[in-house]
Amino acid sequence: MNPFDMVKNLKNLESQMATMKNELANISETGSSGGNIVQVTLNGQFEMKSIKIDPVAVDPRDVQMLQDLIVAAHHAAIEKVQEAIKDKSGSLLGGMQIPGL
Repeated sequence: MNPFDMVKNLKNLESQMATMKNELANISETGSSGGNIVQVTLNGQFEMKSIKIDPVAVDPRDVQMLQDLIVAAHHAAIEKVQEAIKDKSGSLLGGMQIPGL
């Protein structure tokens, strides 16, 4: 791509980025683990919005399992948010690969 064209389109790009930022705030993805025993919901800015734990997972003798399920559900939610960001940003980034997404 011609660098001069990029400069000309900078204002358009800024507008698209602002729109994307607003759209990211509206993304909500839920990851789960243990067959939906633990569910974690994140927004597009990777902020945790909610966590649901089935009472069957609350066993004081096995706290480690519950901790592992929470971590696994969080990772699953992160992956879903990253995919949603890729889907929404594909046209804006023009196929560029951004590390971590």
